[in-house]
Amino acid sequence: MTREILLREVSDDDLPVFFAQQLDADAAYMAAFTARNPGDREAFAAHWATIRGAGAVAIRTILVAGQVAGHVLRFDEAGRPEVSYWLGKDYWGQGIATEALSAFLGQQQARPLYARAAKDNRASIRVLEKCGFTIVGEDEGFANARGAEVEEYILMLRANDGNDNPGTVIPGPSCRHGRCATNLAR
Repeated sequence: MTREILLREVSDDDLPVFFAQQLDADAAYMAAFTARNPGDREAFAAHWATIRGAGAVAIRTILVAGQVAGHVLRFDEAGRPEVSYWLGKDYWGQGIATEALSAFLGQQQARPLYARAAKDNRASIRVLEKCGFTIVGEDEGFANARGAEVEEYILMLRANDGNDNPGTVIPGPSCRHGRCATNLAR
């Protein structure tokens, strides 16, 4: 059976689905770095109004067989383009995240692109690796969903310039917690 995965602009009707998805305890744990209070509808609405109104943010709803499965976005973190995605738990383990992120990356011209994932979120790290990202550093910070400090990987998708040298990542203001001390780039 073939499934149809599409990306489209976010609509107001998508937001209740996104809100319900962020309330899933397993999904929030995996994401780790979530809203302080995911059950706060007003904060959720304000956050989405802000990012939908920001010209530098690209957001797409992920549709699977016509149903809202999640979202993918690109935003600037301290001047560096970063991608993030969220997929409802019912859609995990089916290759949907990889396919959706890959399609989204085809729409984004900026390179390098960065992403982050909690070190123990092997599924998300694998999705990013399948889409061409490589681990280039580490960081840690307080994860609201876990109520604790959590270590994370910083991953980068480089431009395809034909050069196998991945370059150097210099810790700096792009690190969300200011403690990006480990450089894993070769």
